[in-house]
Amino acid sequence: METKIETFNKAFLKTIPDIRPGDTVQVHQKIKEGDKERIQVFEGVVLAMKHGKGVSGMITVRKVSQGVGIERIFPLHSPFIEKIEVVKRAKVRRAKLYYLRDAKGKKAKLKAKEFNLEKPEEPAPVVEEAKPEEVPAEQNQEQAPAKEETKTAEA
Repeated sequence: METKIETFNKAFLKTIPDIRPGDTVQVHQKIKEGDKERIQVFEGVVLAMKHGKGVSGMITVRKVSQGVGIERIFPLHSPFIEKIEVVKRAKVRRAKLYYLRDAKGKKAKLKAKEFNLEKPEEPAPVVEEAKPEEVPAEQNQEQAPAKEETKTAEA
């Protein structure tokens, strides 16, 4: 049974891709400047996911721009987030990658992992075979004695 809070929060949930720490993502965010509204893209590595994938879920994304590290925290289901795209996936063994803040050069690189950017194909719908038509009861009775006769003939 769902609580009232869960039913209320369902209205605010968005469909988001499978995001994990170590993924390189592009976050498309709406920015309002005066009367104009535009979309700004922030691309970086996901350092951490907090509070799960529910309404309060957040991701920390880090990128290095002109030698300066920039981190932003994005609420996953914010109305200002237009979409989130997973660009590539890396092999990591930690849930929180805060050690990348201090890493420089090759240590800051993550080892790439095979990643299928296409959506997985949905399985084909199962088609049930047509059932044979039911034989009237009279024909069933006629066939039954014939089977008995063959059994007695074999014995």
